[in-house]
Order: sequence, then structure tokens, then C-alpha cells
Amino acid sequence: MRYLPKSDSERREMLDVIGHASMEDLAAHLPPAVRFEKTLDIPPGKSEYEILDYFKARGAENAVAGGNEYACFLGAGVYNHYRPVLVDTVVSRGEFLTSYTPYQAEISQGTLTSIFEFQSMICQLTGMDVANASMYDASTAVPEAAMMAIRATGRHSVLTARTVHPEYREVLRTYTQHQGIPLDEFAYHAESGLLDIEDLSRKISQETAAVILQTPNFFGMVENVKQAAAIAHAAGALLVVVFSEAVSRGLLEPPRDADIVAGELQSFALPPSYGGPFAGVIACKEKLIRQIPGRLVGETKDVNGNRAFCLTLATREQHIRREKATSNICTNQALIALMATVYLSIYGKVGLRELALQNLSKAHYLAGKLKPRFAGPFFNEFVAQADAKTVAEINRSLEAQKIIGGLPLDKFYPELKNTMLLCCTEMTKRSHMDQVAEAFA
Repeated sequence: MRYLPKSDSERREMLDVIGHASMEDLAAHLPPAVRFEKTLDIPPGKSEYEILDYFKARGAENAVAGGNEYACFLGAGVYNHYRPVLVDTVVSRGEFLTSYTPYQAEISQGTLTSIFEFQSMICQLTGMDVANASMYDASTAVPEAAMMAIRATGRHSVLTARTVHPEYREVLRTYTQHQGIPLDEFAYHAESGLLDIEDLSRKISQETAAVILQTPNFFGMVENVKQAAAIAHAAGALLVVVFSEAVSRGLLEPPRDADIVAGELQSFALPPSYGGPFAGVIACKEKLIRQIPGRLVGETKDVNGNRAFCLTLATREQHIRREKATSNICTNQALIALMATVYLSIYGKVGLRELALQNLSKAHYLAGKLKPRFAGPFFNEFVAQADAKTVAEINRSLEAQKIIGGLPLDKFYPELKNTMLLCCTEMTKRSHMDQVAEAFA
């Protein structure tokens, strides 16, 4: 009876009080057609140690990326980076692990402090004035950024690059389609893999609220943010810059020309773990601060003049009248964001740059052994063209060698037949890169 809320004697007592002899009598008023008279077709219960043995056996069936099990060249928005052991040591502390949400500043100073530091670090990485207390992930942060631009400009259409992560664009389409918001896409250059500036110039209009681009984009290419910003701002639109590989922030110039930055922090100590939970982020210029979704933690002083923290701005439906809310996105990922904060504290500015350089160098080593599909500059991902074999054959060959290959791109980009998106991180070994090159031959 360890996990059951009521014992047999308690059930008997309750039935006596309401005047029924059995549970069947309690349901006797229901028509026979809606009553389930049989026993459930599930196996009998197991003891605790039997359950543990069962799940250990099921877990052993998984192919785990990293360590000595499987090498991984799969990126596309989820990256296999090293996680310092100190991260789990900190986030497992009861003060962080069991706290819910920092409504009462007088008893939540630890959580509020960590969120404030998180916001400060994100502002440094993005070049923005303010960052919120995190989002669920980048796929929800991108449409929220678009909604910000629509509210701020009073316009009602959105223009996004085809090189933005396909799943981010899919969620954006879900947000916009039932609100009557026109959503259009502009092309990329077939040779460089970078956004087509001329196509952007043709499609932008006086009704465009936001131009959305990603850098590094879905192909891993590093975009020219300044050029796109000039076009967007000349038309009166806001520029939203997206990132999915957060480690790139250690090497690339912050997108200061953007108005809003939306991104994914999974690379900062969040394991791939079946796709989540992750931590997204939105950062913006100060002029847009009242349009930002979620919450902001700010610095203040207590009654004794000591440094203290509190919720400075909370624009969601739980805090203000529903029609005044800037977002119905429910809450922030405080514990997950704390992992990213600890990660950044461990690496620091110099360490993050060195880490980014490792990622860059390894990806370029592998690209030198293959046939890159695009000629533009890239960070730690690139598109490889397969000629001698199909992508499926290459990935099957690699799987037999305990290597997880790249992502076939024709699912999202039909024009990119027999191409594969490959990713290298600091976890990638030269011997495995050589095996990948051999599989392509």
C-alpha cells in the first residue's frame, strides 16, 4: 500500500458512510454498456528491486552518444557537448532543485540571483540590452520574438529565411496561421548556403513587422547580420536573429545590429536526452522591454540597503489581465537555465572562446576530407555532398561502426538531394572523423 492513497479498510469505511456495500454498488446507476466489467490486461505488480532491474535493462538498450559507446556527428539544433560534473553538483542542491518559482523575493533570493546572473550573461553573449528569464526552447522563442515585433511595429506580416531551423519555422507557422498573420520565406544562395539578400529586398514590404534569420544558419553557415539589418530597418521592420548552437557565441561577434535575439542554450550543459528539456532565450533592445514575454529579474536594495533581487517585470497572463499579457507562454526554465549559468561560469570568456575554436577547427578538418555542398563560411556544422553512395548507405555503414552519422537534408530541403548535415564538437575524435571520410569514399 506504499503508493496507494487509500487502504481497503478506508474504502470500506467510506462506502459505509454513503450507504453502499461495494464499489460495484457505487457504479450500479451507470448503464452496463459504459461499465468495464473485466480486469485490466496488464501484468501483475513488481517489487521495487525488480522494477529497477527492468529499467536498467531497458536503459542498456539505448545507444548513448559520447563516452565510449557511440561517436556522434548529428547536430541540427541538438549538440553533443561535454558537461562539466560541477553543473549537476550545483543544480542538485535542494535550494534549486525543489524550488518552484520566485514569486516571494524574501525567500527566493538564491533563485532570483541565479536568474539575474543568467540574464546578464545572455546580454553579454547577444549584445542586447535585456534578456528574459529564459523560455522553453528556441522553437517557442522564435514565434514569441515575431509576436514582439508585431506588437511593437503595429504591422502584421513576418518574413523568415529558409535557412532558419525547419522545426522553428514549423512552430512559427502554427503560431501565425490562426491569427491571420501572413508568413513568407526568402531564399538562400545555392552556391554559398547564405541568405539571398536580393530575394529579401524583393519580398520585404511596408507591412513586414519582422525579418527573421539564423546564424549560424541551419546549414552551419555564418550570416552577414549587418547587411540584413540594414535592409530590414530601411523598410521599418525589426530584425530577429536566431541561434541554435550556443557555443558559436564564444567566437562570433554578437548580433548587436539585431532588435531581438532568440536562441537555444542546449549546448551549455544540457544533454540531448531525447530532445529536452532545453532552455530558450529572448533578448532585445531596451526599447522593446515591455513587449518581452515571461519575466525579468532586476537588482534592487532591501530595507537595510543591501543588494537584493526581485521580479521587476512579469508580463504573462498569471500576473496581469489576460488581454494585457504579452504572452501565454507559461513559465521559465529556471533550473535548466541555471545549468547554462554554471556552465558559462566554469568556462568564462576565454574558455568559451577556446571551446568554440575547438569546434571550428574539428569541423573544418572533416570538411577538408569531404565535399562541402556550400562555399560560405561555417562554424561547427556543414553540408556534405555524397556522390559514391547514398546518405542512407553512409549512415548504415557508420552505425555498424558505432558512429551516429549526419542528418539527411532532403526531408526539409528537397532540392538538396543526397546531402548530409554533419556536426563536430569538442567531443569529436580525429579517428572517428577519418572513419566518416572513409564511409563517404
